[in-house]
Amino acid sequence: MPIAPPSRRGLAAAGLILLALGGCRLGIPAYCLNEPTIFDAPKSSLEPINFIRLRQDPPPVYLLGPGDVLGIYIERVLGEPEVPPPVHFPEDPTVPPVVGYPTPVREDGTVSLPLVPPIRIEGLTVAQAERLIRDAYTVDRQILPPGEDRILVTLMRRRTYQVLVIREDTLTKPIRQTGEGELMLGSGKRGETYAVELPAYENDVLHALAESGGLPGVDAKNEVVILRGGFADAKNMNPFIVDFFEGPQPGTEPIQTPMGQILTPNPNVTRIPLRRGPYTPPVEIKENDIILNNGDVVYIESREAEVFYTGGLIKGGQFPIPRDYDLDVLGAIAMGGGSIASVPGGAGSRGVGVGFLLPPTRILVIRTISGQQTTIRLNLKNLLERRPEDRILVQPNDVILLKYTTFEMLMNVILSQVQFNYFLNSFQD
Repeated sequence: MPIAPPSRRGLAAAGLILLALGGCRLGIPAYCLNEPTIFDAPKSSLEPINFIRLRQDPPPVYLLGPGDVLGIYIERVLGEPEVPPPVHFPEDPTVPPVVGYPTPVREDGTVSLPLVPPIRIEGLTVAQAERLIRDAYTVDRQILPPGEDRILVTLMRRRTYQVLVIREDTLTKPIRQTGEGELMLGSGKRGETYAVELPAYENDVLHALAESGGLPGVDAKNEVVILRGGFADAKNMNPFIVDFFEGPQPGTEPIQTPMGQILTPNPNVTRIPLRRGPYTPPVEIKENDIILNNGDVVYIESREAEVFYTGGLIKGGQFPIPRDYDLDVLGAIAMGGGSIASVPGGAGSRGVGVGFLLPPTRILVIRTISGQQTTIRLNLKNLLERRPEDRILVQPNDVILLKYTTFEMLMNVILSQVQFNYFLNSFQD
């Protein structure tokens, strides 16, 4: 049975399309722009720091300091021979019982005991403190005869540090559109604050994170910010200083803000990066940077929503950009529901456009470069076979469009007309 040739109307439509699109070439080739590609992989080269550096090294023996509470029993001074010394059983079953009367270590690092002047014990072990107290009663003042002194010193309660941990890495569920396309209208930050009490020698960033939910997730920035100081320091702190201060160590070079202000980095703000790349300038983290004291605030900021958009022959949608690995343009098309196989029945085979016998291969990436909107032109077949080095990485707010080339659109029109005429002839027969 003979196949009817394409109708004049179909050829005329194909000619108009060719005239409309043949006179211009959309976009700039990717190789003409110095944009990062999949072979650069800036995100994939980031590695987490050694988290041991977020924990302080405790001393081999506990050293006393202000805030500790000692249990002290001194026969004939704190306690009578006929009365047994008091025994205190802590609530924690792993802590052994302690003996003696509770005696706090004061702010100046001394303990106040009857009949002797204050005794400085800050920085000493419990055994050294007991020896110093015994000397005060038997040697310095000779209140108790040597050999008959019965003095017991135990650690009743360790000192603690109150720290606030503010976390924004828990986000509410985004609003999504049902159906094949995906629309993420945004995500809301749900900040949570934890009042953490850390024992001595565990008052560091790693223990504060462990007590407040663990290490920051993928929705958080790759850094931990520590705010130190009191109310007066916060009042005098410039609001721009938190955003423009870089590095965990207070610098000496001034910082110029976009408004022209010259700022000096505040030593009460410490930024600790959690992931570093091979080409990132080294940052020295000292132990004092990760030690927390009373009133310190540990702040984990949520990263801003970084998204890209799809359109053209791909169903339009808004998709998040991963934080810890790189996404190239082929992966973005696949994420948007398009095919990257470049075969008939691939992307655009849902009946979108003038036809779907030949798959589309033109990719347009609309990107803002140096404040100007630029269209980058790619070819799907070249990305797979000839020029894989042109697989540029997706940047925030990119718009990725999949379209037909002029030849593909023309051939789809012609082939659609041939297919339609063949169907009519078959129907008439």
